[in-house]
Amino acid sequence: MKIKFIILLFASVWLALLVRVFFLAVESNSYYSRLSQQNTIKHEKIAPVRGEIVDTKNRPIAINKLGFKVQLAPHLLTKKYKNEFEEEVAILTKLLPSLDKEKIIKNYKKKDSFYNHNFIDVVQFIPYEEMMPVYSVLNLRKNMKIVSAPKRYYPYKNIAAHMIGYVARANQKDIDRNQVLDLIGYTGKTGIEKYYNDYLQGNPGEREIKVNANNQEIEQLSYKSPQEDRKLTLSMDIELQKYISSLFLGRVGAFVVMKVDGSILAAGSFPNYDLNIFVNGMSYKMYNKLSSSLDHPFTNKLTHGLYPPGSSIKPLLGLLYITTKLNERWSVDCRSNLRIANRTFRCWKAKGHRHTDIVKAIRESCDDYFYEGSLILGNEAMSKGLKRYGFGEKTGVDMPNEFIGVVPSRLWKLRKYNRSWNIGETANMSIGQGDFLVTPLQIARETALVATGKLVTPHFAKYIGDEPYKVKYKDVLTQKEKRKLPIIRKAMYQVCNSPHGTATNYLSSKVTISGKTGTAQVIGIKQDIEKRKLEHELSYYNRSHAWFTTYGPSKKPQYIVTVMVEHGGHGGHAAGKIVSDIYNKLLELGYIKKR
Repeated sequence: MKIKFIILLFASVWLALLVRVFFLAVESNSYYSRLSQQNTIKHEKIAPVRGEIVDTKNRPIAINKLGFKVQLAPHLLTKKYKNEFEEEVAILTKLLPSLDKEKIIKNYKKKDSFYNHNFIDVVQFIPYEEMMPVYSVLNLRKNMKIVSAPKRYYPYKNIAAHMIGYVARANQKDIDRNQVLDLIGYTGKTGIEKYYNDYLQGNPGEREIKVNANNQEIEQLSYKSPQEDRKLTLSMDIELQKYISSLFLGRVGAFVVMKVDGSILAAGSFPNYDLNIFVNGMSYKMYNKLSSSLDHPFTNKLTHGLYPPGSSIKPLLGLLYITTKLNERWSVDCRSNLRIANRTFRCWKAKGHRHTDIVKAIRESCDDYFYEGSLILGNEAMSKGLKRYGFGEKTGVDMPNEFIGVVPSRLWKLRKYNRSWNIGETANMSIGQGDFLVTPLQIARETALVATGKLVTPHFAKYIGDEPYKVKYKDVLTQKEKRKLPIIRKAMYQVCNSPHGTATNYLSSKVTISGKTGTAQVIGIKQDIEKRKLEHELSYYNRSHAWFTTYGPSKKPQYIVTVMVEHGGHGGHAAGKIVSDIYNKLLELGYIKKR
């Protein structure tokens, strides 16, 4: 019995050993094979080159400046390799005196760890011309890698700065959103650079390499090219952009030149800044100076500037009037003073406009007509109609974080302030004042609605790679509004061409245009003031914002030109010459053909 037990025990042990040997030799083979590959085969990501941005005539607006970054091998801070690390840093600073030794050491220490086996970036960018004389010397050193690293450059510096935007170092929040940025290091922060960042940055490639125990490359096993150099072509004309920017010297505000299909030829926000300072980095002193300016140079006023529209809103509000409770024959007797509740509402013309219908009300910008019309129509109908026309919503332009503005209403005020609406606010809203706020791009879009009968989506992109940007329209007008639209167009024509038009005396355009001026107050006028101060008599920051929005040529509209000058005073006076010069330039450049 004992012999049988010993034989069984012996057989069991050998069976267990055989099973274990089988598991280690056969079943675990794939596991240890993968483990071995991890020790000998590395997957190295290849950063893509950011795509260029060009204008409509293929002139480069945002390009990549050729340069290099310097990397050092990991684990050089250990006692064994400490001398090698100090030698590499000494060689670098000797051959490239512009480099900061302390910064190199700091960058290395930040990334070096026992678990990191990749080369570490110690210098992010060295210009091509500075690196080339010493490239061959540095590239031969075993602990050093010289890697191509293009840097974003904006050849036109401050021209269209807010529209183009800039790239800068990616922060942790950016990297969490897009893991590719951990490899690339830079991302679009504002403007077109941000909106189209994922397209422009491309996708990384990958290299599979075999390395030895010392992490030295032995063989390249595979190579996948990065998706890079993705080109973005804009509808913007940089020559036109430069010219209009020169017209805004010393002014604060915004402008847009847009085809009636929504393609933007030029757009600007002022004051602006050199985009390259964000790529290269700026001093705290410069940043504080820009950020504390009362003119807000960091704000893209085209899409983020919120302003009362003033009289620029009257054409569309007039269309709403004559297609709902009123008609084109309805008129008022403007005496310059209208009593509503316990408040006097004044027209801008001291003696009044007397008998005024819709055409005269827009041509001469009669406030009284719109006051009285608003009391008949009511706030709810006004708000609903203006929202249908596109106010209080994003235009859909290909720019990040666009503001929607405010179309005030009873419900809006109740939710925001927990207060009831009063009739005086309805009258204020009818002349584009009070809580009514718009962006300059919204005004341009609404002008296009009058010119074409369609609500377009503004856009900067012309081609995304080889794919043309798809033009988008919305049909928002009723059949009755479409039939009555010629009345509004007639009034806007007279604004710019009739002897009594508010813009006529300020225009020198060789193109026949239609439009609407606007003067948007930034401070209220006290009830006991009998005679208003003239705009030039007010202190600068108390002057009204000046609007002038137009389309041309009048008979066959092709372009929308909208100009807003902060604290410019009267719209025609402040913006009339700028608008005229823009149309004359469009004629000179061949965008508008001579008749």
